[in-house]
Amino acid sequence: MKKVLAMILAAAMVLALAACGGSSTSTPTTAPAATQAAAADAPAAAPAADDPQITLKLSFSTNEQDPRALASVQFKEEVESKTNGSVTVEIYPSGQLGGDADLINSIALDSGTVDVIITDASNFATYEPKMGISALPFLFSGFDDAWEFMDGEIEAAAEEGLLAQNMRVLAHYDNGFRCVTNSKGPVETPADMVGMLIRTPENPVIMATMSAMGANPQPLAFSELYQALQQKTYDAQENPIPVIYNNNLYEVQSYLSVTNHIYSGMCFTIAESTWNKMSASQQEIVAAAAKASADYDRQLNRQQTDDLVSKLEEAGMKINYPDLAPFAEATASVLTDNADTYGELLTQLQAWLASK
Repeated sequence: MKKVLAMILAAAMVLALAACGGSSTSTPTTAPAATQAAAADAPAAAPAADDPQITLKLSFSTNEQDPRALASVQFKEEVESKTNGSVTVEIYPSGQLGGDADLINSIALDSGTVDVIITDASNFATYEPKMGISALPFLFSGFDDAWEFMDGEIEAAAEEGLLAQNMRVLAHYDNGFRCVTNSKGPVETPADMVGMLIRTPENPVIMATMSAMGANPQPLAFSELYQALQQKTYDAQENPIPVIYNNNLYEVQSYLSVTNHIYSGMCFTIAESTWNKMSASQQEIVAAAAKASADYDRQLNRQQTDDLVSKLEEAGMKINYPDLAPFAEATASVLTDNADTYGELLTQLQAWLASK
């Protein structure tokens, strides 16, 4: 699989250079992983008596059982305790403040609707196209590789463009590897997906991947997904195993195909306007709490990915494990067709993959 991906990357870089020539190296605004780890281990600054009173409205699209919800509670408790209550956190799960695209738009427009969001890194590609790089299909062999990438300099360089859009990424949650469920039959090859009407988030990389497999992707807010599947408005959807189980999608879908086609790394993102209202000590506490809660979220996702397949089977889902090589070959165009979007980051990605 890595040899196939390396060949695709090499071809993509040739296309990118031909299309737009070289580009200058940017300095990431997010520290490398080693620096982040050191900062997370450092003692938080003591809150000051004159710190401003801040309320953080934190929202995401999934329900209270999802790992990001459980980790958000840990974030809330740590922030409120360590700031002596000068920063309070209100948690709005299940898309109460809007779907993923709405939440991103709210922060970009500085509407005041929400202050902190947790959503897929590649969902931000509508504002910063380079953010799609972590969601290129069949990129990572497992969780450890994916986490190393998300905390590394390539992802940080992609996130640099978000600051101008009022978005500051504080940590990287995990959402697992995306798999296909449907109501028609097992997906063994890309041919089984031809013409399948599949729900996706409003995410250009995921939509392109589904199209390359032959499916017909149509975006829909996650909060509307269960009912749409129940009413058979859609044939299929794609999400990681913990999301499928924790949101009861097995009740309205019969087949799970473990395609692991895209890793879903999540950005714990705060509005830059909100960040700038906080004192330096509050910022330090909030940043450290975000990283600590991200570590908790990651461990929950890894454990649930391992544990929940059997529970989905017990709930009646028919589960299959297709050969992934044909899917990787079918989706190679997702990278080559958009090589100029990522520019020099492709060179860095190829070097990173070669080091694995």
